[in-house]
Amino acid sequence: MGLDRKNDLVINGFGRSNGGQFEDVVLNGKGTIDGDIECKMYDCNGMGTLNGNVTAEKVRINGKGKINGNIVAKDISVDGHASLGGNTLHESLRISGHCSIGGTVKGDKVKINGKAHIGGDCETEEFITEGIFTIGGLLNAEEIDIALYGECKVKEIGGQSIRIRQKPYGFIKFLRSLFPARLITDIIEGDDIYLEGVRAKIVRGNNVTIGSNCEIDLVEYYEESSIDKGSTVKECIKL
Repeated sequence: MGLDRKNDLVINGFGRSNGGQFEDVVLNGKGTIDGDIECKMYDCNGMGTLNGNVTAEKVRINGKGKINGNIVAKDISVDGHASLGGNTLHESLRISGHCSIGGTVKGDKVKINGKAHIGGDCETEEFITEGIFTIGGLLNAEEIDIALYGECKVKEIGGQSIRIRQKPYGFIKFLRSLFPARLITDIIEGDDIYLEGVRAKIVRGNNVTIGSNCEIDLVEYYEESSIDKGSTVKECIKL
């Protein structure tokens, strides 16, 4: 097995390299790679730039990393500041820092504890967030659990179980007016829906619960619905 091991690519400080097939790729300084990369681990701890695509088991960005291409990886984690120009295909995507993704996101699990911007659609089995995010297209997941800490935006939401709730501000209540914890979207459609702090044009589902601080133009439901007195729903229709 040892004979099959490829060489590592390590850049400490300033450096530049072409792409290729490696065991591990580690950028600890201000390194630039021109070309596609295939490796087990892509680890950026500095201010690394990759002008190409990445195929890896794990991609980890702890510094200020930029990838101007697509990513196919088992695990992607961002603890620093990442700019990903293309699409991501993964099993697990975890964002604890700040991450901007230019294309679409597709995988098994997405977890956001920081701040994320996704330019296209986000399709995943699980979408769990306690951060702030913007999605330019459709968010589609079997299970959606969103804890709102600030203003989030998404074009449309579809899923089986959708739970969106506001986190309390404690004693610093004036922050709620400065940084409103709310989600803005056009359409939410799912089986079981619970919402707090949501502004939407249409909410449609089997069982729909509109909690506090919501502004909804139209609620359509098949089985049951309830609306909190602290929310505004212009029209509610049983289908």
